This record gives sequence, structure tokens and C-alpha cells, in this order.
Amino acid sequence: MKRREFVRTAGGATAVAAVGSGATGTAAAQEQQPVWPSGVTGGNLGSYLDARGESEVTVQVGAGDNGLAFDATKLWVDPGTVITFEWTGNGGAHNVQTVEGGGPAGLDSGEAVGEEGYTYEYEVTEEDVGITHYQCVPHAAVGMHGGLAVGEDIETEEVGGGGNTGWPENIAHVGVPLHAHWVGIAAILGISLTFVFTFYLLKYGESAHTGHGGAQ
Repeated sequence: MKRREFVRTAGGATAVAAVGSGATGTAAAQEQQPVWPSGVTGGNLGSYLDARGESEVTVQVGAGDNGLAFDATKLWVDPGTVITFEWTGNGGAHNVQTVEGGGPAGLDSGEAVGEEGYTYEYEVTEEDVGITHYQCVPHAAVGMHGGLAVGEDIETEEVGGGGNTGWPENIAHVGVPLHAHWVGIAAILGISLTFVFTFYLLKYGESAHTGHGGAQ
């Protein structure tokens, strides 16, 4: 290898390592969400809205491509918030009803309705603090479920991230803690080995095992 080629190659390796280390050091954004019941997390669409601090919020009934979802599917609000459930007219006739034993909020819009623009209002109170699992009764079997979290005194967990990296959200769960400084150390070791190997090429010949007669 010529010296000019070596300098160009080593410089490229250093740049790549720096970019890789920088990218790894940028942690995926996490957010705190309520710990939703499995029936809620398995609901269609799965959208989430943190509407704490808002006095009013609207949830679409009959959302999604097939009209069989609530949007937002998972909603977090404060006591005193007025929730307006608004029908899209898609997916057939729907209603809003708390699952039996599903939580403190007594959501019940009555009989299923298919009319676009129909609304059902529910004012959240202190008695609703906690997490409530609700559903559309006619379409519960096909995944039309939603969740309502109220107040601050509820169990939460870190979820989300800045895109799919191919790793679980918490890599420690599989016994492989991954930290940016370890990646940086690995990059430095790799570059050091490259310099050592290239030194032998330049000083002794084709490889570290070829005699000391210089490059052939």
C-alpha cells in the first residue's frame, strides 16, 4: 500500500468511526405514557394523545382505514376536561361504553349510531382518576377499543423512540447493555489496529510475516 493511499484510507476510517459514534450517542427520544391494559394496547389504530392541560379534546369514533377505531385510541387528560366523541360515519354503527370492570370512568353513549357528526360529550371528574378501558360494543371483537387515563396519580412507563433501530426499546432486557462510550472505545481500538497493520505493510512488506527486506 502506498503512503498516500494509507493516509486517505485511515482518514476515511476515522470519519466513519466518528459519525458512527455520534449517531450512537444520540439516544432515541423516550416519553412517559400510562401503563395501558392489554385490551387497549391491542386496539385498532393505536394512536396516543397527551392532552393534559387542555380543557377540551375530541376523539373520533369510526377512525382508521376501515372505520373501526377510536382516534386518539389512548388519551391522557386532566380532571375537568370535556371529551367530545365525534362519529365519522365510517365503519357502521358505533357506541362508546366502558368495559365491564374496565376502570373508574362511566363512559356510555347508549345505542350504537352510524350517523356522521353525531357526538357524545363526557366531562371528566376527580372520580375518574386512573385508567379506563372502553370499547365499541358492536365491534369489540374486531379490535375497536380505547383507553382513557385521567390525572397524574397513575402508573407510567417509558415508551417510544426516535425510529426503528432494530433493537428492543430496552436492550438491557436481553442482557446486552449498550452505551455510547463503549462504541467509541471499540472504534478507537479498530483504528489503532488499522495503524499497526498498515505500519507493518509499509515497513516490512506485504504483511507482518514477510521478512524485513522492505516492500517488494
